[in-house]
Amino acid sequence: MGKYEKLKQKILSGSSDADIDFGELCQLLLRLKFKERIKGDHHIFSKPDVQEIINLQPKKSKAKAYQVKQVRELIHKYCLGDENVD
Repeated sequence: MGKYEKLKQKILSGSSDADIDFGELCQLLLRLKFKERIKGDHHIFSKPDVQEIINLQPKKSKAKAYQVKQVRELIHKYCLGDENVD
C-alpha cells in the first residue's frame, strides 16, 4: 500500500482529521482527478462528475478538520474510495 492509499484510508477512518497534512490532502484530490484553482490561500477543487466544490485552506501546514470531513463525505458519496491513487 502506497503513501496516498494510506492517506485515503486514514481519511476514510476518520480517526485523525486534525492531523492530515495540507499538501498531501491536495495531492490526494489531484490523484482522484480533481482540477485545482488557487486564489490566495484558497485551493478550490472541482470534478465534472461531482456536484460539490471543495474549498480548502491550510491551517499552518495541516488541513482543517472540518474540511477533511467534507472530503471524506465526498469520497463516500461518489464512491471515490474505490479508485487507486498510488
